Amino acid sequence: MENRVVITGIGIYSCLGENLSEVKDSLYKGRSGIIYDAPRKDMGFRSALTGMVKDPDLKPFLTRRQRMGMHQPAMYAYMSTKEAVENAGLDIDQLSQSETGVIFGNDSTAGSIMETVDKLRVKNDTTLLGSGAIFQNMNCSVNMNISTIFKLKGINFTISAACASGSHSIGMGYLLIKQGLQERVICGGAQEINATAMGSFDGLSVFSDMEDNPTKASRPFDKDRNGLVPGGGAATLILESYESAVKRGAPILGELMGYGFSSNGDHLSNPNLDGQHRSLNMALKQANVKPSDIDYVSAHATSTPVGDSIEAQAIHDILGSKVGVSSTKSMTGHECWMAGASEVVYSMLMMENDFIAPNINFENPDEISAKINIIAETKEQKIDTFLSNSFGFGGTNSSLIVKKIK
Repeated sequence: MENRVVITGIGIYSCLGENLSEVKDSLYKGRSGIIYDAPRKDMGFRSALTGMVKDPDLKPFLTRRQRMGMHQPAMYAYMSTKEAVENAGLDIDQLSQSETGVIFGNDSTAGSIMETVDKLRVKNDTTLLGSGAIFQNMNCSVNMNISTIFKLKGINFTISAACASGSHSIGMGYLLIKQGLQERVICGGAQEINATAMGSFDGLSVFSDMEDNPTKASRPFDKDRNGLVPGGGAATLILESYESAVKRGAPILGELMGYGFSSNGDHLSNPNLDGQHRSLNMALKQANVKPSDIDYVSAHATSTPVGDSIEAQAIHDILGSKVGVSSTKSMTGHECWMAGASEVVYSMLMMENDFIAPNINFENPDEISAKINIIAETKEQKIDTFLSNSFGFGGTNSSLIVKKIK
């Protein structure tokens, strides 16, 4: 007997806004959060564009001791998790007395590591680094902070899977609840946005250099796209068994129906059509839905020439040419480790408010993107079922299907 898995809470902290209301407004209006960050140029960046997210002030919420082990990923994740917990009608007392786990996607803590190393070089004494440094520097920084602050007693680990990290975290939470191993799991993704974290990425020359017009630089599927723009922040979802949600009278925002995954087993950075086919087909099979049942596809499309083309072809091959498709990365840039989680939150907001957010800057299709139905302007539409794709370096693929509960 397998459990149904539902979403009872969501939270977001991104360049589109610092809460669900602000982000929904940005999505609906097609408002970009991408800026030109001049200090990056001084550091030697080829492109100084980024989806900027400010560091939150946590003093009103957390003690100094609670804050000392937190750097950007954990700080962002606290804000999105706080909102998701409240959105789900939960509090710390309820969480501490129930079986609630945490699985977060995170694949770097570069900013805190560099600060620690720089401090050591100046002070030349490890005892002067501070007791919080180690907790900021570990890749599981988000999990250890969220689990202790919210007093969680269930599963607790980090998913490190490049740009599919956030999506896989949701998928793993889904599988654990489905099999009856957890009652509730807090899932999500976090992405630091400091320049240190993005230097080596910029060194690959994959960032857009359209610096004269930042909000036009991220152009998923557009013929004139010339690279991605990095973004960041955090997104959180509360996954719960249907029985648990009903028992406590929780709001049920949607049901997670399917999780598809695959590995390309091919190239470190280049996408693979076969791998995406297998991920999409697995999600559809597990969800027991037909391609025609999908009302909206939240595309992974990052605004790179090859990546967008491969995904457009995969969507066309598996889902056909009619389903509405957009990439919110046109507004946020590529949110990397958090993208798989944030894009589910963005899609949940669309489903809840009956619209498809636009793939802004889509002006001229190329030969392959012309095959699919890319939504270039906000479209009023009921969404009963959506699919969210995430594909990462190393050939890791994840596809999630969520359905509205009527």
